[in-house]
Amino acid sequence: MTKVGSVFTLFYSPLTGRTGISELLFDIKGIIEDKHYDKNIERSVLIASLDSYKLVESNGIDISHGALGENLLLDYNPYSLESGSKLKIGNVVLEISQHCTLCKSLTKVDTKLPKLLKNDRGIFAKVVEAGNIKTGDDIYLLD
Repeated sequence: MTKVGSVFTLFYSPLTGRTGISELLFDIKGIIEDKHYDKNIERSVLIASLDSYKLVESNGIDISHGALGENLLLDYNPYSLESGSKLKIGNVVLEISQHCTLCKSLTKVDTKLPKLLKNDRGIFAKVVEAGNIKTGDDIYLLD
């Protein structure tokens, strides 16, 4: 188990709209109380890196954290992880399932975002071990 970073901030999408939060609760169906809960287990958690926001900013686009639709915003870049790789964050174990696909909804934020973030928007994970994740929790790459 290797420490690779920490959780910068957390987001979820209840039916009332997207919101930042200090703690998320997970079970094997996803993020409890999120509108995507139990919809697609393989895509139940979207993880993004602060590097994505730095890339956007370096291209003259101003967006706030959470605008990419992520649930977990990390100070670690997980985009090179292969499917099947596992992260332990708080007492939750997440398994990387797939890279995030291009999302046309990003054009609502800025028309350049989909092309700019083609390989740098995020990565999807599924929950392997339930629990909770808090802002500031350490991230471990499981061997």
